Amino acid sequence: MGKKESKATRRRLVNAYLSSVISISLVLLLIGVASLLLVNAGSVSRYFKESVQVSLILADNVSEEVGADYAEELASRSQIRSARFVSREQGEEELKQMLGEGFLSVFESSPVPLSIELSLEASYVCPDSLAVLLPSLESEELVAEADCQSGLVDALNANLAKISAVLGVFIALMLFISFVLINNTVRINVFARRFTIRTMSLVGASRSFIRRPFMLSALLQGLVSALIALGGLALIFFFLGNSFPELSTAIGARSRLIVALIVLVSGLIICTVSTFFVVNKLLKVSKDKLYY
Repeated sequence: MGKKESKATRRRLVNAYLSSVISISLVLLLIGVASLLLVNAGSVSRYFKESVQVSLILADNVSEEVGADYAEELASRSQIRSARFVSREQGEEELKQMLGEGFLSVFESSPVPLSIELSLEASYVCPDSLAVLLPSLESEELVAEADCQSGLVDALNANLAKISAVLGVFIALMLFISFVLINNTVRINVFARRFTIRTMSLVGASRSFIRRPFMLSALLQGLVSALIALGGLALIFFFLGNSFPELSTAIGARSRLIVALIVLVSGLIICTVSTFFVVNKLLKVSKDKLYY
């Protein structure tokens, strides 16, 4: 009978430990995602800004050789990140993909002008800088027209500011909820062993001696939970790389390492601190309150 009870008790402790590890891992995964957004807020903002393109329509008398050379000269300017020259043939292919094969058949000559697509440095993708840059480009001899989606730029800058504010509140709230959830999970796990703590206290064991196995268990629990959470983050990085390769590239190895350290340290600190306070509290509880 005693062996059956011992096995049942051991099984309950193992189940409680596994459920604690899974719960803590999920919370740490949320902390990792929030940290990823926080650490890479600047990189993500820069990625979206550098995705905004400025289109230069070249004058009719400009040849493809001159246009290609002009694109190389533009790419060397400090405010321009890259410049892609689009020939008439390339422009026609892009129009065919958008409008169909028979679209160009109604024209006697190609209506597609030579053009250059510019990607600007992120610091120049704002209304004030574009208000100076676009007229400057249009005034150059080879350029007939310079166009940028100004409405998109305004919306992008406004939304990025809002997103940053909301993100800050979300991360603070997430960290608070994470601490509460992990603390409660650890509390339940330790409270299940309250009679063991009481017995050790009655036989004269010191508080540090009683705490030691629980603290070591908490360290192991935090480490295992953090590793599981990091595995979840690795899967997120994998799917992000397949679905949005350019966005994934913007999240550098240094940022990923910082996020991994945040998850690992968070798991270790929160588990051990929670365990420390819970064990200390149980050591002060009277015998009668152990049953409630």
